[in-house]
Amino acid sequence: MMRTLFLQAPSYDGYDGGAGARYQMRREVRSFWYPTWLAQPAALVEGSKLIDAPPHRLSFDDVAPEADKRDLIVMHTSTPSFASDVKTAEALKARNPALKIGMIGAKVAVESDASLKASPAIDFVARNEFDFTIKEVAEGRDLAHVAGLSWRRADGTIVHNQDRTILESMDDLPFVTPIYKRDLVIENYFGGYLKHPYISFYTGRGCKSRCTFCLWPQTIGGHRYRTRSVGHVIEELRWAQKAFPQVKEFFFDDDTLTDNAPRVEALAREIGKLGITWSCNAKANVPRSTLKIMKDNGLRLLLVGYESGNQKILHNIKKGMLVDVARRFTKDCHELGIVIHGTFILGLPGETKETIEETIRFATEINPHTIQISLAAPYPGTFLHKQALENGWLVDEKPQLLTDLGTQMAALNYPHLSHTEIFESVEDFYRRFYFRAPKIASIVGEMVRSPEMMKRRLREGVEFFKFLRQREVAA
Repeated sequence: MMRTLFLQAPSYDGYDGGAGARYQMRREVRSFWYPTWLAQPAALVEGSKLIDAPPHRLSFDDVAPEADKRDLIVMHTSTPSFASDVKTAEALKARNPALKIGMIGAKVAVESDASLKASPAIDFVARNEFDFTIKEVAEGRDLAHVAGLSWRRADGTIVHNQDRTILESMDDLPFVTPIYKRDLVIENYFGGYLKHPYISFYTGRGCKSRCTFCLWPQTIGGHRYRTRSVGHVIEELRWAQKAFPQVKEFFFDDDTLTDNAPRVEALAREIGKLGITWSCNAKANVPRSTLKIMKDNGLRLLLVGYESGNQKILHNIKKGMLVDVARRFTKDCHELGIVIHGTFILGLPGETKETIEETIRFATEINPHTIQISLAAPYPGTFLHKQALENGWLVDEKPQLLTDLGTQMAALNYPHLSHTEIFESVEDFYRRFYFRAPKIASIVGEMVRSPEMMKRRLREGVEFFKFLRQREVAA
C-alpha cells in the first residue's frame, strides 16, 4: 500500500470548499462541512492520513512536511478552487518529483481531459464515484487497469480508462467517523444552524430529483438513491456516540434523506432508541405523519431547499415542487416544533425583479428559523451550465464563481436582469428577512435563554455584517 495523504489544500481564509460542501464558497458566517468525500476513500486505504487545511487554518508550509513523507497525494478540488489547487500540486511536486498526485471531485469528474492538461503535476484524476478507484491506485495497481481513472503516461499522453460500475452495496463502505476521530479536530467544524460541535455523514448516495443546478447528483452520486442498511447506520452512530461524547447533533448529509419515507421512518425509530439529537436535508413535501415520527425520535432541524417562491422558476429548474405544498409542509414543521433552515437561490432561469420580490415575500411568510441565500452557480457538468452556454447567459466565457475573498459572484446575466442586479438582491433579501421586529425578537429571546447561544450569535452577527461589507466592496 502506498503511503497516501488525502488533502483538502489551503485556500481562501474561511473557505468552505471541502469534499462535502455542495457550493464551495466563503459563507456569511463561519461554516465548514466535513470532508466526507475524502474521508471515505481514506477509510479504505490502510495507513493513510487526511488533512483538511481550511478548517484547521493550515498553510502550505504546515502541510508540506507531511506530504514529503508520502508516495501518493489525493487532492479534492472544485471549479472555484481548481487554479489554487493546481498551484499546490505543482509546489508539492517541485519538493518531491517522485510524488504521485491525483485529484477527485466534480470538477475533474466532468472535465478530466482539461484538468490533466492544466498541469503536468497532476498524474491522474478519478472520475465519478471514486472510492474504490483510489483504493486500487493506492494499492499500487497498474493505472492502465484501474476503472474510472484518467491518467498521464510517462510520455505525456492522456488515457481515459473505462468507467467504473456504480456501487450498489453501500454497506461495503467503511465508516468515516473513525477517520474524523483520527485526523480531524471536530470543534473546527461549524454550521450556522447546527448545534456545536456537530458531526455529519451520509446514509446513502444519489438523489432522484432532477434539479438543474445541483452539482453532486449530476456529477458524482447519480439520480438513483442507494442507501446503507438501517443497521449499518445505527452501528456507526453507536460508535460515534462513544468516540465523540461532546457532539451535540448528528447531521445526515444525504441529498434528500426523506426521499424514501418508509426508510427514514424506520431509521428514525432506531435513532430514537439512542437518545441523540439529529437533523438532515429534506425536500419540502414530507408528509406530516412522517415528520411526526422523525420529531418524536430526536429530529431537531431540517435543511430545506426552497430555492424560489415562484412556481414558474421551480418548474424551470425541474424542482418537482409546488409552492403550496411547501407552504403546508412548513406549517406542519412549525406546529410539530421542527426547526427549519431554508435555502434560497437567486438568479435561476426565469428570474426577474418581480420573482425576486415574490421569493422574499414567500420567505418572510413561511418564516424558517434561519436562511441562506445563494447565487445561481453554473457549475460545469450541470444542466444549468449547459443552458447558460446555449443561451449566452454567462457573464464571461469562463465566469469567476468567487471573488478574491472567496465569496460568491453572480455568474449569470439575463437580457432583462443583469448580474449586478442579481448580486445586489442578496443583501436586500437578508436585510428584509432578518431585520423584522418578530425575527429580531426571536433571535434575542434565543440569546437570553442561553448564554452559550448569546456568545455564538454575537460572533455570527459580527461575521455577518463583515460579510455584507465585503460584498459591497466586491460589487
